[in-house]
Amino acid sequence: MRKLLFIFTLLFQVVLYAQSADNCNCCSENHRAFDFWIGEWDVVNSQGGSPAGSSVIRREENGCAIRENWTSAKAGYTGTSLNFFNAQTNQWEQLWLDNAGASLKLKGNRIGNQMILTSDEFAKADGKKYRNRITWTNNEDGTVRQLWEVLGEEDNVTIAFDGLYQRVEKTKNR
Repeated sequence: MRKLLFIFTLLFQVVLYAQSADNCNCCSENHRAFDFWIGEWDVVNSQGGSPAGSSVIRREENGCAIRENWTSAKAGYTGTSLNFFNAQTNQWEQLWLDNAGASLKLKGNRIGNQMILTSDEFAKADGKKYRNRITWTNNEDGTVRQLWEVLGEEDNVTIAFDGLYQRVEKTKNR
């Protein structure tokens, strides 16, 4: 009888564990708002189509984060971003780090077919205040446009990067 009770208890615990593993802490529509960016991409400059780099973007941490691994077409430059929906602030956040020691923190939300993230205000050497704004647009043809703008005082806008993400076609082994 004890063996039967032990087996029943063990089986019950396995079923409970399996059910809790199926629960998704990050399954809301908000948590899935940036899924259009997930994939393997070749990235070209929007103006002229010259190669800009490649990017691999995957869900991690049980679907609670999206990690980008960027490799520039310019040899030696790489970076990574960690993106997540912060349920406490009800905003998406991104932390970008590269192998040159630069970092960038952004926050914002999806509006329509665009994810729009903006940095806090900062001052440059010229003493003026700026913000970074990056917009990812989910295009109907399956590409994603990433437009990085630096917003200055007096409506001054400079484009830091304008790239088109094109999905890498996987070849099937036959």
